[in-house]
Amino acid sequence: MHSNKSTSRRKFLALATTAAALPVANAMGLNNSQPSQIEPGVMPGAGRVAIITGSSRGIGAATARRLALDGYAVTINYLTNKDKAERLVQEIKAAGGRAIYHQADVADPKGVKALFDANQEAFGGVDVVVSNAGIMNTNPFADMGDEAFDRMIATNIKGSFNVLREAARRTRNGGRIICLSSSIIQMKPAGTGAYAATKAAQEMYAGVLAKELSGRRISVNAIAPGAVDTDLLRSKGTTEQLQGAAAMTPYGRLGKPEDIANTVAILCSEDGEWINGQLIYSNGGIV
Repeated sequence: MHSNKSTSRRKFLALATTAAALPVANAMGLNNSQPSQIEPGVMPGAGRVAIITGSSRGIGAATARRLALDGYAVTINYLTNKDKAERLVQEIKAAGGRAIYHQADVADPKGVKALFDANQEAFGGVDVVVSNAGIMNTNPFADMGDEAFDRMIATNIKGSFNVLREAARRTRNGGRIICLSSSIIQMKPAGTGAYAATKAAQEMYAGVLAKELSGRRISVNAIAPGAVDTDLLRSKGTTEQLQGAAAMTPYGRLGKPEDIANTVAILCSEDGEWINGQLIYSNGGIV
């Protein structure tokens, strides 16, 4: 008798959850959004559009290059590195791709809306959103300054929320939404408490948003890179520290931005559709 009651409760909760999700999906534009399809025998990104925040350099730039290579039209976002964003767009166009760049601080909701508006005007819609923009301020709790902490919260937590909120409203059915976490949330090295907290938020964002977009075939995931050889990492560590990080992986090297871009491409592919609401560790086995 007890078992039957437990089963009934589970069924009730499942039905209630599904019912609650449907109005949210409709409010997000389920009835108005056109399904995005990948046709057999063509490039996986043909006819599709991607926005990548923080993509003038590092992981974001590598992701833009990879998606453009797969046939996506891409919108490059930058905060201060206009020259790098412009060069990346020129590089993609020279290779036969389509790309634009647009300046926006993801911490500013109006700026994020303008970014999506620019993409809409250029390409007519969006199928993939990669929330990559972020900053890394590290210090022990006792030494972390208010300004450094507040800016990191504004960019990594509020900024990612701003991007994902706009993505939830505008991504076409069958699309992909991806945010960048970090393997630091498992490693927990000294001095990274605040930064790790902002990256742990990405897993929560992805898991919840995946459920909120129920019925639209949009997968939402977070990727947790390990130590990746970028300007950001090199600005935070000494040569000895970087060598130590490389030695911690079974491959004996630092990650490359392209390693993470490849993970993004897998999640964006047709074969990656069933991966949804997950945190993916792409770190070469460092943790």
